[in-house]
Amino acid sequence: MNIKISTSNSAETKALGAKLGKLLKAGDCVLLDGELGAGKTTFTQGIASALKIKGDVTSPTFVIAREHKSLSSGPDLVHVDAYRLNTLAEISHLDLVTNIEKAILVVEWGKGLVNDLVAEPIHIKIDHDLNNEFKRDFDISASDSIIKALS
Repeated sequence: MNIKISTSNSAETKALGAKLGKLLKAGDCVLLDGELGAGKTTFTQGIASALKIKGDVTSPTFVIAREHKSLSSGPDLVHVDAYRLNTLAEISHLDLVTNIEKAILVVEWGKGLVNDLVAEPIHIKIDHDLNNEFKRDFDISASDSIIKALS
């Protein structure tokens, strides 16, 4: 099932991420697709706030993966930038298969690479409006229950 949602600023983008974050459970995987500067990390910061993650969430571009611990009894967050990865084998070297069982996995640029790690990844395409630098359009593909909760 799909839903399209627009945000008009970074606060709304974070709020949308937080709304999704409240619906996620350990073992879930969110695949984010969008151009550089589309808002993937901002959206992930919203997810992190809902999960009560310790510390700041920044782009994992140079380190490829960051693991963020939860301050609550909830799942940790594993945030991956797969832009420089080419195969599933490279992702498996990051030990994500073991982390995914007890964490929430958010992967930027992961379409086609991590689909085999989880049965139903949540796919999110983020587009930014060329006429409005703050507006973001989200095309979210997820289970019926998640789509209904985001509506």
